[in-house]
Amino acid sequence: MFEKKIYIERRNRLREKMGSGLILVPGNRESPMNYPDNTYHYRQDSTFLYLFGLDIPGFFGIIDANSGTDTLFGDDISMEDIIWMGNKPSVKEMAASVGVENCAPVSQLAGTINKGTATGTPVHYLPPYRAENKLLLSELLGIQVSAVAPNASIKLIRALVEMRSVKDELEIIEIEKACKTGFDMHVTAMRMAKHGVMEQEIAGTIEGIALAYGAGTSFPTILTQNGQTLHNHDHSFPLEKGRLMIVDAGAESNSHYASDFTRTVPVGGKFSQKQLDIYNIVLEANNTATSLIKPGETYLSIHLKVAEVIASGLTNLGLMKGDVKEAVANGAHALFFPHGLGHMMGLDVHDMENYGQIHVGYDEEIRPVDQFGTAYLRLGRRLLKDFVITNEPGIYFIPALIEKWAGEKINSGFINFEKVRTYLDFGGIRLEDDILVTATGSRILGNRIPINPEEVESMQF
Repeated sequence: MFEKKIYIERRNRLREKMGSGLILVPGNRESPMNYPDNTYHYRQDSTFLYLFGLDIPGFFGIIDANSGTDTLFGDDISMEDIIWMGNKPSVKEMAASVGVENCAPVSQLAGTINKGTATGTPVHYLPPYRAENKLLLSELLGIQVSAVAPNASIKLIRALVEMRSVKDELEIIEIEKACKTGFDMHVTAMRMAKHGVMEQEIAGTIEGIALAYGAGTSFPTILTQNGQTLHNHDHSFPLEKGRLMIVDAGAESNSHYASDFTRTVPVGGKFSQKQLDIYNIVLEANNTATSLIKPGETYLSIHLKVAEVIASGLTNLGLMKGDVKEAVANGAHALFFPHGLGHMMGLDVHDMENYGQIHVGYDEEIRPVDQFGTAYLRLGRRLLKDFVITNEPGIYFIPALIEKWAGEKINSGFINFEKVRTYLDFGGIRLEDDILVTATGSRILGNRIPINPEEVESMQF
């Protein structure tokens, strides 16, 4: 948690942007795993953390843009709570720690909302992503559950996207902490990538590092030899010498700021020439993106330039053919690179994605592209100084997709399907860094995890 002046300034900025109305910010509650007292690992709502800072379940905040006041709703603990969980500060004390002067029991929340709506005061809220908060908003606002998300405040979404997209110095420090932990996780995974070791053992080990030095992982760990599946969370296989292991994993700092890295390593410590050829194309794509990132550039344009790097490399290997720019314009590269180059990162690993990606990654100037592959680009908008983003190009050989395109002759003028079929058992390669947009360019956050082939190969010896 930061100093209380940070949260006061954030709430005042938001209040100024909104101009009027009640801004309702629900915190998250505990979520039962299989019965009420056995809960999942607690994770506070990121917007609540950003505005109110308290990493404790059961709180609700109201920012009143009319009166200029803030109120924190929460219940003081009972004797039973003290017996089982220990003593805690009072709600009033916790409110004061984040600069909120007014507090009240949760039972008064509905009355406050009703008082506002009775006088025609609008209630601004974000699209809820948890069922309990969707039900709560339905009850508080007297609207159908199905109407809750569609009636979320676009004005509030846009105001918070503008605020949270640009990271301040303290936020960057927290992200660097998460990057340090992420570095340790990935180096450990590289050293463990030996024949016969279970994927699960490596995944469990690196997730333990995330818990030992922060708030845990920033998303479910992707660790697999079957890297052709982009988000493969299955860790049930023993490693086999000669195959490639993708590790896409990140950590949260104790303040819940995220890191998100991907590396691909050869099991047993040595790339084959075939693997190295593809790896070097992905590495060139990654380095090209980093060199192009700067304020004023759109990430959509950088994504497409990276697609050209990939298409050019694959053409040199005989897997693609024809004019590179024309191939990318037709989406032929997406057979091998069927996702976007990256996304925003901060308090969420996909920062603010719960607001709606159309509002976070795009704007009135830059709109999403509906072409396969580029349609999955989460961030296309023009970059600004102090954005934190990911850079994660990849090349994958997905048998089902290859056979579909070959059978339907999709982009057959740009793809040598006969040769591509010799890669059906290849898997995939992805290389991801976390990037800070600086005044004149970009900076890789944290110490860069070994990425050059000779560095990666040396990690297992």
